[in-house]
Amino acid sequence: MQRIIGGILVIAATSGIGFLYSKELQIYLEKMLYIRHLIYLLKGELEYCVAPIGEVFGKIAQRVKQPYKNWLLAMQKQVENREADEFFTIWMRTIDQYLGELSLKPSHLIQLKELGCYLGQNHTAVESRNLQLYIERIELEIEKMREGIETKRRIGSCLGVMAGIFLVVILL
Repeated sequence: MQRIIGGILVIAATSGIGFLYSKELQIYLEKMLYIRHLIYLLKGELEYCVAPIGEVFGKIAQRVKQPYKNWLLAMQKQVENREADEFFTIWMRTIDQYLGELSLKPSHLIQLKELGCYLGQNHTAVESRNLQLYIERIELEIEKMREGIETKRRIGSCLGVMAGIFLVVILL
């Protein structure tokens, strides 16, 4: 009887691991969608408000959730003060400091950091075009993730159950 209960617990635990893997995939997709939303907000504010970029960061910070809010407020403060750094340096430093907890994949983090190269130049048309290019890139990444997420979820769940059964067979 104890072996049966132990076997059921092992299968339940490994199935739970598969479920957690699926949940992590969904959470990561939601992070990417929110970053896309944030960039859309940035693009809209730059195009229609024609305000300095520091002020734009402050406006957007009022409409977003943490940790993006803290990041944008820090960007606003540092860009307005121009602490003897260039915009790109401020962008890179604040992303590392405030968005590091998002645990983005290195390729996605690099793309987000590269966006800072093209901002803060006071050329609204150029900034807008570069934001649009980034949005197109991130939408491609999101589409790839959406295409593979269902398959990865099924594989994760199946592997979790199969690993549990395998362990039960070996242990019994």
